[in-house]
Amino acid sequence: MLRSETLFGKRDTNTPNSPLSTASGIVPTGTSGISKPITTPATDTTASTNEGGSKLIVGPNIKLKGVEITDCDTLVVEGRVEATIDSRVIQIAERGAFKGSAEIDIAEIHGEFDGELTVRQKLVIYSTGKVSGKVRYGKVVIEEGGQLAGDIQVGTAAAANKGLSVAKVG
Repeated sequence: MLRSETLFGKRDTNTPNSPLSTASGIVPTGTSGISKPITTPATDTTASTNEGGSKLIVGPNIKLKGVEITDCDTLVVEGRVEATIDSRVIQIAERGAFKGSAEIDIAEIHGEFDGELTVRQKLVIYSTGKVSGKVRYGKVVIEEGGQLAGDIQVGTAAAANKGLSVAKVG
């Protein structure tokens, strides 16, 4: 049983599991005496793989409509999004859907995308993915079962600005 002196009185800073003994000096609120590690961007492995970038996750059953998403390195869509975005990475989950305009470095589509999609580097459409609309891409990978429909062209506006030619079939 806890003594009231430790809850409301002065704490002993020499206690090994004390939240006051964390390296950052930050005391988490609402703790129940269970020690949890505090991660910082320098030690967090997901932050280092994303180069410390920002990540927006639109969870399942969430609908985000009529917005412009800026300063977002990675957008994860598990719900429904109607927006305009310029980002590094977009990941659309199997039950996720994006409608609107997107300029992306890398797109991974498990769900649905409808609108104007410009992928500067690599577009990956998985077996459950459906992409429709005006689509521009640098490279494309489509798993068996994946769907791609609409006005499709290889090459992006950035490639055209760099003097790269786009091969036309016809």
